[in-house]
Amino acid sequence: MLLTLPPARRGWIVTSLGIAQTIGWASSYYIPAVLAAPMASSFGLSPVWVFGAFSMAMVVSATIGPWAGARIDRIGGRGVLMLSNLLFAAGLALLAAAPSPVVLFVGWAIIGLGMGMGLYEAAFASLAGIYGKEARGPITGITLIAGFASTVGWPLSGLMMATWGWREACLGWALIHLFLALPLNALLPRGSQKIAAPMPDAAEGPPPPRFALWLLAFVFAATWFNSTAMAAHLPGLLQAAGASTAVAIAAGALIGPAQVAARILEFGLLRRFHPLASARLAASAHPLAAVCLVVFGGPAAYGFAILHGAGNGILTIAKGTLPLALFGAAGYGARLGWLNAPARLLQAAAPLIFGAALAAWGLQAIWLTAGVGVLATTALFLLRRT
Repeated sequence: MLLTLPPARRGWIVTSLGIAQTIGWASSYYIPAVLAAPMASSFGLSPVWVFGAFSMAMVVSATIGPWAGARIDRIGGRGVLMLSNLLFAAGLALLAAAPSPVVLFVGWAIIGLGMGMGLYEAAFASLAGIYGKEARGPITGITLIAGFASTVGWPLSGLMMATWGWREACLGWALIHLFLALPLNALLPRGSQKIAAPMPDAAEGPPPPRFALWLLAFVFAATWFNSTAMAAHLPGLLQAAGASTAVAIAAGALIGPAQVAARILEFGLLRRFHPLASARLAASAHPLAAVCLVVFGGPAAYGFAILHGAGNGILTIAKGTLPLALFGAAGYGARLGWLNAPARLLQAAAPLIFGAALAAWGLQAIWLTAGVGVLATTALFLLRRT
């Protein structure tokens, strides 16, 4: 019989799930930056093809996300998250063994299934199933740990690639899923185990207002677009503003620590306020950073990175806490899957769209993401605490 942790052991549950999430993000979202070039070279392709396969994986994740969320609502997250580890391992192993680009794309499609069933949305739904409306703290906790996914993932992928090769690096991540992430997810409580008796908000009631759902879906899509666009093109944007290559890279390295610092702030001071308050503050950070970059140029590179990173860090938490606070725990997993589906689709297109804007307009391309950020902030102010 597999060991499980009782729901009251919140610290152990958050730690186990946080480490498993770190592995999930590091072995999917963050491997193209390191492995795309050698992966494409081995097939005589441009890296664009590998990034295209990764975009396809995000589309697959958007498709499977609502089903995974509904399944977690019914049976809890333990089984779904464990299945995601098996899918991640299978997809990564297929990448490692791929004899042709077609098999490479199939491997990425399987990884996309793992992403839709095993990343933040599934983890948030699992915690909501255990803790109900008290899940805000645990949600923040796992994002604090998984905030280091790039810090861990990029060096580890690079080390495995330099030591053995890109295929062996993929196989290494597959083994990490099987022998570390899978047992950690197996520690989660079974679907029937709750922290307490169901709260009144968990009862079936009238569906949330459609207008509010559409607003929140737009906010998620807009903020994911900005986050992914910056992740792909931040050094080039900062250099267009006048920063040197060294400064642009150093500024980019501040985003991760800024995200974690902001999440600590959310875990401490901001948890006293409604999640809408912190989300509004966070969504306004990117437009403010954009104005500073245009006005002050290269010298504002560090400030831009810190503001953008801090806002992005809190918005990641808001993607889990806002639907819970606004609409309750009933049907949370399926609702979260549907709310994030447009975000995943737009996220897949963000690098291409912003890359074209940056090539055409230079620094002025920042007004595209700044405008999107202003619209997201406005949408958040239209939402009410109901």
